[in-house]
Amino acid sequence: MFDSVTIVGVGLISGSFSLALKDLGLVKNVVGISRTEASAKKAIELGLIDETLPLKEAVAKSDLVYVAIPVDSTVTVIREIMDLVSEKQIVADAGSTKHALCTAMANHPMRKRFVATHPMWGTEYSGPEAAVHDAFKGRSCVICERAKSDKDAAETMENIYRQLGMNIVYMNADAHDLHAAYVSHISHITSFALANTVLEKEKEEDAIFELAGGGFESTVRLAKSSPAMWAPVFMQNRDNVLDVLNEHISQLRKFKSCLEKENYAYLWELMEKANKIKKIIK
Repeated sequence: MFDSVTIVGVGLISGSFSLALKDLGLVKNVVGISRTEASAKKAIELGLIDETLPLKEAVAKSDLVYVAIPVDSTVTVIREIMDLVSEKQIVADAGSTKHALCTAMANHPMRKRFVATHPMWGTEYSGPEAAVHDAFKGRSCVICERAKSDKDAAETMENIYRQLGMNIVYMNADAHDLHAAYVSHISHITSFALANTVLEKEKEEDAIFELAGGGFESTVRLAKSSPAMWAPVFMQNRDNVLDVLNEHISQLRKFKSCLEKENYAYLWELMEKANKIKKIIK
């Protein structure tokens, strides 16, 4: 059990992580660091954290510092934290990109106390109110560059995630960012684009949202995600996102061509090919 854990960011991922630690009896006290007083106050009201302190004081008090903030701020914040920690403390992040962070941490003298992680779970909601119990059960967590972390630090984070019900996957930072672009980042871009498409059409047809069913809602759900979180992800992972986006556009063109040329046999073939995803996603 940890005497004290600090979560930097008191939103969806960090808040849910804190709830999980509390539910499992793995922590006595959770300190929260938030950019706004309102979020910190809400996090205390919801039981996500027990107190809030300035970063330097919070780090000094904590066995584990868990950072879950937009990736454009993560490098600066973790560098500041790593300058403060001792050989007995652990720092971990939950960011959706890893190359920029791992590169920035590569030569830091306390790099071995840092564990780069990405729990592959999330919703379209943000803020302390978005945190939920049992969030990570049955999901995967990627740990990057494990060999660069001290054995005890890596094993501690692995054990936590396993107790949360997660499956551990190991990758280097570049492989993580590539695969994340295909299984996560493109889904968000597609959802944002579809939402904008329908919003444009809605200007002409007021009834369009009255007809929207479950299929539309599930497809466009991610468009409610925070730009403050996702714009930095797209920017940091630009090359991989462009690669998958080009492939996605190519696939859309195939469907468009089938309809334009009334090639319904090939249209059927494309859909049957897509059905193979059932072997991966039950």
